[in-house]
Amino acid sequence: MRRFHWMLMAAWLPGAALAQAQDAQVVIRIEAKRGEAATAQAAEGWRNQFEDVVTFPLARGWTGIGLGPMPADQAAARLEQLKAEGKVPADSFVAPQEADMVLTTVAAPDPAAATAAAATDAAEIPADAAGQAVTDTPEPSAESATDTDQTPAVTPPPAAAVPGSYMRFESFQDRAAADAALETLRQNIPDAGMWELPSGRFAIGLGPLAEDVAAAWLVAFKAAELVPGDAFLASDAEIGIPVGDGAAAAAAPDLPAPPAEPAELPPLDQVQRALRWAGYYDGTIDGKSGPQTRAAINAEIAAERLSPDAGTAMARLIERRAAWRDEMGLSQLDDAYTGLSAVVPMDRLAFDRNERVLSIYGPRDGSGAALILFSQPGGQQELIDLSGLVIALGWVPQPRREVQPGAITLHGRNATHIGHAEGRVRDGRAEGFVLIWPIGDEANQGRVAAELSDSFTRFAPAENDPRPASTSTGAGSAIGAPQVVTDPVQPPAD
Repeated sequence: MRRFHWMLMAAWLPGAALAQAQDAQVVIRIEAKRGEAATAQAAEGWRNQFEDVVTFPLARGWTGIGLGPMPADQAAARLEQLKAEGKVPADSFVAPQEADMVLTTVAAPDPAAATAAAATDAAEIPADAAGQAVTDTPEPSAESATDTDQTPAVTPPPAAAVPGSYMRFESFQDRAAADAALETLRQNIPDAGMWELPSGRFAIGLGPLAEDVAAAWLVAFKAAELVPGDAFLASDAEIGIPVGDGAAAAAAPDLPAPPAEPAELPPLDQVQRALRWAGYYDGTIDGKSGPQTRAAINAEIAAERLSPDAGTAMARLIERRAAWRDEMGLSQLDDAYTGLSAVVPMDRLAFDRNERVLSIYGPRDGSGAALILFSQPGGQQELIDLSGLVIALGWVPQPRREVQPGAITLHGRNATHIGHAEGRVRDGRAEGFVLIWPIGDEANQGRVAAELSDSFTRFAPAENDPRPASTSTGAGSAIGAPQVVTDPVQPPAD
């Protein structure tokens, strides 16, 4: 078994022994945008001011814009100075550069393109008979120049809120408290903003929107418990003057209108599977409505923002899951050695060998993925022993353990991979799977693990059980090879 240990570690954890700790790097988070055009426009604006502008993906389709990377102590001092000079939003903050955070440097504007644009503009300016460019700007007289020099600069009044309806979540007497609350709120609602109310208090909210859109999404955000239950709608006259980074004065949030008529909710077992795939549901797939299912539906609606209507949002979620399954090339694996079956991404896996109670699939074409199926006669103690083997071999590093009667789950990660294992006692056997997935692809790892768990079943007796000598397959007999069902995998029937 010791030889087995080191063979697997060498095959599936390349470079793990060479991983070294590096100085912690951070970025100064400036703002977040949703959509390529809005992100590119905002990032270009910041690049005109700073040379080290970067973008990085956030959850639910948002993109962060920041400065860096840089050491943490340098970032803290720089952020304090930039805030004091008013060069970055007051709610900017320092965020660690996580191992899976992919930074994209924003390139400097192309001088040649700018020159060409300027030349084009100049060519369109008419000239007089002497060949001089004609403009509409009159030459200032000496008197007007003198008056201008003596006229003090006038600060323009602050811009009023854009007309429309606003969701008003909370208000604060103190600006610092409002800034802190807004920073927390933007973890879930990145496009929230701040306004100074006519009373002098500071409100945080979201808008402007059409009244029916604002009303529908306010209900959705409340149901997901992202905003206080006493949040309400306010008009542009009531919301006051936008303050802070100006997000409140920008374009309306990207929130679709509710349908004219609510759509029928798809079958609940399909909804539960889709919610589990999306990472919002970890309960039983029983097709029954309960608090956990309703909470997961509300969380999906608020996070993905596809529709405030539950029926419409769940139908689109099911469509997204189906498209992802096609993209990942999922197929049904029937492993004769263990007698186990599951839906897995076989285009990323290659059968390696059978060893004792294990059926082992290594990475295909350097995918970094691996799958181990295990099955043996036994109960809870055998299941615990197998989980100890999984941990000892480093398949699930530093795991979080969840142990229940007849079931165990392990989940952990290190610098090279994410490990997830599930085991259960069923019909007198301890059986389960281990999924190894490359670091940096958490979204697909969680979804593959969910598909594995939902489809994991026994399709035949195991061939790896000890057999009497009279019925032995013999040294020259081959154990049944794993079978892959090549037809596209369809979601379970209703």
